[in-house]
Amino acid sequence: MPLLGGIRPPIALLCVLILALAGLTAKVLGPGSEPVVPKAVLSSQQYFAEDGAIALRASIDERVTDLERTAAALNTGKPADPERVLSDLSKAYQKWTGTTVLDLADGKVLAARGERIPLAWVDKDVLTGDKALTPRMVRLETGDVRLMTMAVLEGKQGAQQLLVASNSLSVPPINLGPFRSMAVVARGGEILATAGFEQSEALNSDAERKELTFLQKQMTRLSDQAAEETEQNPVSAREPGSRGYPGVSGTLVGGGYNGRVATVGYASLAASDPEDGESVAAGLGLTVVSLLPVVQQQTFTDDSRQLFGLLAAGALVLLGLLAVAVLWMTVQRPLLGLFLESRRLARGDLIRPVTVPRWGEAARIGAALERIRGQLGGAQASDGPVGARPPGRFRGGARGPLALTAVLLLLWCVPVGLLLNRTDGTVSIPAVMVNDQRDRTDLVADRARRALNEAQADLVSTSRLLDVDDPAGTETVLKNALREHTRYQALYVVGANGDIVARAGGDTHPWSAEKDPSLVRVSGQGEKRPVVQAGAPVPERKGMTLVGEVRVEFLNSLLKRPGLGEVRIVNADARTVAASDGFRAFEGLPNDALPDLVRAANVQVGAGPLENGLLIRDGGAVTVAAAAPFTGGGVASDVGWTVVSWQDAGRFEITAYEREDRSVLASLLGLALIVVCLGWIHLVVVRPLRALAAAAEKLADGDLKTVHYPRYQDEVGAVVRSLELIRQQLQARRQTQARRPAETRPGAGGR
Repeated sequence: MPLLGGIRPPIALLCVLILALAGLTAKVLGPGSEPVVPKAVLSSQQYFAEDGAIALRASIDERVTDLERTAAALNTGKPADPERVLSDLSKAYQKWTGTTVLDLADGKVLAARGERIPLAWVDKDVLTGDKALTPRMVRLETGDVRLMTMAVLEGKQGAQQLLVASNSLSVPPINLGPFRSMAVVARGGEILATAGFEQSEALNSDAERKELTFLQKQMTRLSDQAAEETEQNPVSAREPGSRGYPGVSGTLVGGGYNGRVATVGYASLAASDPEDGESVAAGLGLTVVSLLPVVQQQTFTDDSRQLFGLLAAGALVLLGLLAVAVLWMTVQRPLLGLFLESRRLARGDLIRPVTVPRWGEAARIGAALERIRGQLGGAQASDGPVGARPPGRFRGGARGPLALTAVLLLLWCVPVGLLLNRTDGTVSIPAVMVNDQRDRTDLVADRARRALNEAQADLVSTSRLLDVDDPAGTETVLKNALREHTRYQALYVVGANGDIVARAGGDTHPWSAEKDPSLVRVSGQGEKRPVVQAGAPVPERKGMTLVGEVRVEFLNSLLKRPGLGEVRIVNADARTVAASDGFRAFEGLPNDALPDLVRAANVQVGAGPLENGLLIRDGGAVTVAAAAPFTGGGVASDVGWTVVSWQDAGRFEITAYEREDRSVLASLLGLALIVVCLGWIHLVVVRPLRALAAAAEKLADGDLKTVHYPRYQDEVGAVVRSLELIRQQLQARRQTQARRPAETRPGAGGR
């Protein structure tokens, strides 16, 4: 028989797969050793580093873009006084440590504000060539590193001026939570800035100072490793087919001290979407490293769990052997017997009666072959017991053994998938996961707040360029600003009486400074989507305001972060304003505990409201949730919004959930085994066997016209071929018997 035909290959494959699944079950369900640090904790540190890298990259790129846009806007108008330029710049944006305006002709400093900027690095290479005016890092006399951003201004009488702004490369001002520290690392592993380490003078004991020294050494050593890892290509650094963070990110595990292990997440600065354009920050070669000491888990090997895995594997082998024995006795063995009997009859061996199986299609075929044997021996289809159809005891079919086999295997699959290693609401969740959920939620809140502050600051900068007495020129400025700032869906100037003076973009919505003096507000109750507006008074125009409507999609994009679950921005009434997934405008939160968490986060504690985390146990479900209000300054702090996030703890890669997932996986593999092997037998053997039984009975009833074609080159096909040979023999025999009466009678053919 061909290698892939017949009944034997699927049964052999069933045996092999059962043994393989039993070995896999013994391996994944048996060992009870746990990692020193759960995978979920390591993944959380990686996500935290990615969040920090995103915040630092966005901050650097925004500063560079704002300076370039401001210079471009100034160059379109009349030349301004350098002191006035720096004054307006500092009023619109408070993001540079120092600004300076130079005369490019003689290098004279025309104006300066903030931190003194050294100018020794400004040379011909900085101002000319392919990399002219490219931002670069410069080390100050104090040892600190600053990012210098440059733009050319058009001065009076055609003179050119150089605007230089210095930016700090410090750790993003985010909440690191307890015990976490973060560093900004340059190429080669040099640490440019750190945050989160306590001062040794503030510690109370030598043991704490020793631990601080240990953590600082770990940060230095692991930062070197992280810098080496981030030198890889982002595509080759990830697993094939995976996406996620566009840069290089990962985790490292350091040494242990006093029962805690240093864990590190690192992420290189990368453009949010490399296809949209290059990022200035991404080209600096910086890496954000986040270090957190976590409590070391006790690693042990549970002999009872290892025995448990062996018992589960042994039960599968036992049930598998029973299933294979059922198939062998009820399907394979009778089918092979029919193959031999049909071949014997086709050769003309009619002496010995056909061995008829006990039941099923095989019994029907065997009985039909026995009747055919009688016909080949001289009896007719209508003669006596030889031509009679067998009684109904042969009814049934080969589908019964298949069903019995499936039941035997399901007796193992169902309990393993639904009963073994099941978790409930008492699963222990590491406290680090709750803290990270809270801190990352606060980071997202800070990012959204800064984005709204930045949007309002852009409006302040744009409002200084407006000349409302020139409507055409005002609309041109608005259209250019709308094209450059993708966060807006509409820009318009509202007069003191609420009329629209000039506009660009989509539909406008009412704005009244008298009814609501806040510069950032939300409206749109009852509409399909909320309307988020930011405003900036037009200078020297009392009651006139430049209003920008922020796209809800822009806010939604700020909330999408892996490993954080579902994230929403809600107002003071816990109604949804933006969400990482789809939402209805101003809909409530799905869990009754989440509004209480939002209200608790907005309670005034000390200097103001604080972020809060919560572990919700509801029946067998465990949910990690956090809420962080908008705090930290700026016009967006007064809007009363809160970022709330939650996710199912069942997604965490901790030991309890991993064991449950492994049990479910083993069960699903068993179900796949049943479908593949038994489905193969049903399609290739059982269905053709049923058709063969019907054809054999028709032949035994005297149907000699139907030609029998084998569908497969296997045992059933061999029986079909033998049946066709027998049909031809019966047909030839009938033709011979029909010719005998026509033979020459006595005296016929002569005179």
